[in-house]
Amino acid sequence: MGPDPQAFDLEGETLENESYRTVAWSGKYLQVTLMSIPVGGDIGLEQHPETDQFIRLDSGHGRAQMGPSKDQLTFDEPVTDGWCVLVPAGSWHNVTNVGDQPMQLYTVYAPQHHSPGKVHETKDIAAADTDDEPADWSVQPESAPDRHA
Repeated sequence: MGPDPQAFDLEGETLENESYRTVAWSGKYLQVTLMSIPVGGDIGLEQHPETDQFIRLDSGHGRAQMGPSKDQLTFDEPVTDGWCVLVPAGSWHNVTNVGDQPMQLYTVYAPQHHSPGKVHETKDIAAADTDDEPADWSVQPESAPDRHA
């Protein structure tokens, strides 16, 4: 799960993932997670004040929203298989599944945001998890924790 070298079929693993979030690899400065968002579900409105994020859809149809505050999401774009969403640090953002099948995606955080190897079957389980911290060997920003709506 990291930080050792790794190679795997990212698209295949993303498409086969049935969990809300599965941490696929964790490095000192970067983390890859796989996500499956059910019909009508979303990744969750959040903000990473000091880190950028890359999200890529491998299956499904979504609505990507971003903006300077959680009540001002001025960016609103449809996204689908093969599209990516580039989230600048400090942007409030969310991706909602607007299709009729689970939306399969992966996301790259820099630095880590979750415990290496962590699997959350559902969004509710993820929200209730009080033991989902980046590894102590990862490099983290010195201030400004993530915010969730």
